[in-house]
Order: sequence, then C-alpha cells, then structure tokens
Amino acid sequence: MRRRAMSEVTDSGTDSGAAAGPVGLVLVSHSARVAESVAALARDLAAGGAVAPVEAAGGTDDGGVGTSSERVAAAALRADGGAGVVVLADLGSAVLTVRALLAEDELPEGTLLADAPFLEGAVAALVAASAGADVEAVAAAAEEAYGYRKL
Repeated sequence: MRRRAMSEVTDSGTDSGAAAGPVGLVLVSHSARVAESVAALARDLAAGGAVAPVEAAGGTDDGGVGTSSERVAAAALRADGGAGVVVLADLGSAVLTVRALLAEDELPEGTLLADAPFLEGAVAALVAASAGADVEAVAAAAEEAYGYRKL
C-alpha cells in the first residue's frame, strides 16, 4: 500500500483527541464535475444509514481543468471529523498536489493519501468509513479496489 500520512495516528486510527466522527473522504480530480459526480455516486451507493463525509475537490479556482491546492485543503478541513481523512486522486499531478500539501502540513492530522482507483476506491472507502472503520482500514478498503474484477 502506498500512502503518506501527514502525522502519526494512534493504533485505533484516530488522533488522540476527544470523541471523533467518522473518517472523512476527499476526492481530488482535475475536473470539478468528475469529483462531484463520483462523490454523489459514492454517497448514493453507501446510503442505507449514516454516510461519512465525502468532499469533492476538483478543477481550478477559475473553473478550469486542473487541481487547486486551496480546494483540496478546504475540502479536507470540511471532511475532517477528527478520525482522519482519506484522499483519493484521479491522475498524477493531483497526487503531486496532495503530496505537497501533506509535506507542508497543510492537511488535517491523520490524513492519508490512498493509492486506489478513483471510482471503485471512492465507493469502497465511503462504505468502510460509513460503517465506522478507522482511517487505516478506510485507506485499505480503497486500495483493495484495485483487485475488483468485473468479469
């Protein structure tokens, strides 16, 4: 599994603060529409109970195609309930944006970048987070989606 934690998390997968909410999820795409659509689909498929926070961070600040570190950081803050945040990115430069934010401590404590397929990983991660999994288990669920077979 290839992911980078901004800081250490405890064995339970949460920071050492008071009662935390579920793990949050951030979807980073070069397209705002793609990020929002994948977030909406994941919410729909994870429905049936309480759904963990999932935030879209797509496109540039001027509405173009690309990634915005400001949008990613803001989405991570919105998704953070204290139990950690798992970030999925669609393409290489989105990964670089997230890695830079992690290296500069610009994302919430306990943030992990999952090496996962964007759509399948988002659904798997949101289902796991909504079921109460810790941040490590949510990231692992996203990464395990590489093994999903369709035929």
